[in-house]
Amino acid sequence: MEHIGLVGLPNSGKTSLFNALTGSNAQVAMHPFTTTETSIAIAHVPDHRLDALAGMSRSRKVVHAGVEIADIAGLVKGASSGEGLGNRFLAGIREVDALCIVLRAFNDSEIPGESDPVEALSILETELVIADLTSLETQLQRRRKALKSKRQDNITEMEIEVMEEAYSLLSSGTPLYRSATHDPDPSAAARAYRKELFLLTDKPVFCVVNIDEVDIGQAAGGVVTGLGSGTSEGTGKAGGDTARQGKPEDPVARVRDALGGSGDVIGVCVSLEAEAAQLSVGERAEMLEGLGLGEGALAMAARAAYSMLNRWTFFTTGDKESRAWSFRAGSTAPECAGVIHSDLQRGFIRAEVIGWEELLEAGSWQAARQAGHMSLVGKDYQVQDGDVIEIRFNV
Repeated sequence: MEHIGLVGLPNSGKTSLFNALTGSNAQVAMHPFTTTETSIAIAHVPDHRLDALAGMSRSRKVVHAGVEIADIAGLVKGASSGEGLGNRFLAGIREVDALCIVLRAFNDSEIPGESDPVEALSILETELVIADLTSLETQLQRRRKALKSKRQDNITEMEIEVMEEAYSLLSSGTPLYRSATHDPDPSAAARAYRKELFLLTDKPVFCVVNIDEVDIGQAAGGVVTGLGSGTSEGTGKAGGDTARQGKPEDPVARVRDALGGSGDVIGVCVSLEAEAAQLSVGERAEMLEGLGLGEGALAMAARAAYSMLNRWTFFTTGDKESRAWSFRAGSTAPECAGVIHSDLQRGFIRAEVIGWEELLEAGSWQAARQAGHMSLVGKDYQVQDGDVIEIRFNV
């Protein structure tokens, strides 16, 4: 399961986002550091493909794919040197696969905090870069000494070069997730080794810009929804001192430009989905559709996370259960069988595979087989996003 860490300045809306995505009830308040420990919960990813397959199969149980969300203690300027919660914040980030940076983009005199999302992004990136520099400098000195004295044969010149390159990028103020522009094709060995350094900025990122209601429909690309938990922290109320005169500058576009193509940027109005987060799945979908907000932020955030982490989804379906399974793009049929259970991978013989749309068009597994639409595949088959699979195995 993917592990996504929510990172943001105090009163950015980070904990409200966490509650809405996961259905949790983490404490939310306007004073800084309400979140002092990392909270973790599972967000179940909506998928219309799975729902359609479950309807076709009349499944008694439907299991969506899940993403583990971590609400990490808020960061302030100087966190890398111990300000605020300092290392407690930094330690929480090291455990996740990817970062979701939450940036506030509304003004409210009753809720203190940085309301310029580009400035907030700059503060967050600076603190992460400084923390990585400190960590990397210590590791680099130790490995240089070990290589020079030849006390450890497993230290190589390549490893030193990877560390020095990373240190050079960080010293220029560049987070490593932006480094693709500097090193478009690092070797597989270099990539693998850099991951072993557990650097904070070497994780993929995407940004959620917490916009005001008045900005909906004006954000770049229309990638905007509402999200929240019915709380006051970082919700971005409409009206009052948050109302804009004339056409406002697009905060989502500003963040997208500032991020420079290093990750997706999603505009989210926390207040509009605050009510929807408390409703049933069906009622929430109806409310979002009525407001013109489409599928909501959870599906959008999940897609951004899946894209960053190179994840796809395959399905299994039947009258007992229909389920979505997350897997790494490029995986073979036996590897995907192992996602279900290790015995299926160990005893894999072959699999029946069909695209989800083609199966729905046929109306059932039996009809698809009779029409010759099922493909019988072996161990070399690379599973595609949206494949529906039935494994044949023998242990």
